[in-house]
Amino acid sequence: MSLDIRSWGVREIFNFLLITILALVPVYSWMSGNTFIITLVTRALVYAIAAMSLNLIMGYGGLVSFGHAMFLGIGGYAAGIMAFHGNTNGLLQFPLAFFVAGLFAMIIGALSLRTRGVYFIMITLAFAQMVYFAGVGLEAYGADDGMTLSRRSRLGPIDLADRNQLYLFCLAVLLFTVWMMGRIVNSRFGMVLRGAKSNETRMLALGFPVFRYRLAAFTMAGAWCGIAGALMANQAAFVSPAMMHWVQSGDLIVIVVMGGINSLFGPVYGALAFIIVEHQLSVWLKDTWQLVFGPMIVLLALFARNGLDDLFKLMGGRKDGRDG
Repeated sequence: MSLDIRSWGVREIFNFLLITILALVPVYSWMSGNTFIITLVTRALVYAIAAMSLNLIMGYGGLVSFGHAMFLGIGGYAAGIMAFHGNTNGLLQFPLAFFVAGLFAMIIGALSLRTRGVYFIMITLAFAQMVYFAGVGLEAYGADDGMTLSRRSRLGPIDLADRNQLYLFCLAVLLFTVWMMGRIVNSRFGMVLRGAKSNETRMLALGFPVFRYRLAAFTMAGAWCGIAGALMANQAAFVSPAMMHWVQSGDLIVIVVMGGINSLFGPVYGALAFIIVEHQLSVWLKDTWQLVFGPMIVLLALFARNGLDDLFKLMGGRKDGRDG
């Protein structure tokens, strides 16, 4: 996002307003006494971080992974298992979640990226279910029932057991993720990734090792989703195999599509819309909320092909697929 306000379009203005509103959520919570809003938006921020990592390979790389939530679970278990054994040092937990999820992503990507299209979707789903059932088999850590974290992480002076500190830390990680993803997708690396999505044959003819670029992107996306998993474990104070179920992967895809594929801030809007609408419908309609939520997603897919990002285009936003 450019610092020159005079050059901002509709999209940049909305992004700035969004960041401002998110920064003021703790103030609103304190003034209104509504502490639940902090919990709800924290959950949305965590999903936004995970969705942004998926958007790197799906939106910019054209790789639809139906197993991306496995990295959420891997990151969550990395933090949870350390906490189970009495180590709640976030300065160790988060790097471990990052590297373990990244290692799994590199291995799985090296095998999955040899396929294309629906075969890639199915093999990522298969790997995710394998990891899911591995989690179910972890009897020492609660198996299918999961396990409760006895203590949330602490990163030096930052104690994630405090609701406000956890929220601000998640917001800081989200803003860093936006900056980092912006640098990646607008770099030479990102341009090759986009070019391979558009025309892989031409990129190969130009001499670019497309497989290696895609594997690097897949590894980065998995590793960063591991960070989101560690945050999710802290937010819920709980980890279970359900974190990496295929339904969770489907939710991440829906969030990216809702916000706008190939849009930097799209997953943030998508996550906030998904979590808030899901919560409100579940409050109003109880167990039948999905009967309304499902058709809403279908209508969005039919009439807003690029999700909420289409609204910016209608209002005069830039059309180059980038947020400033």
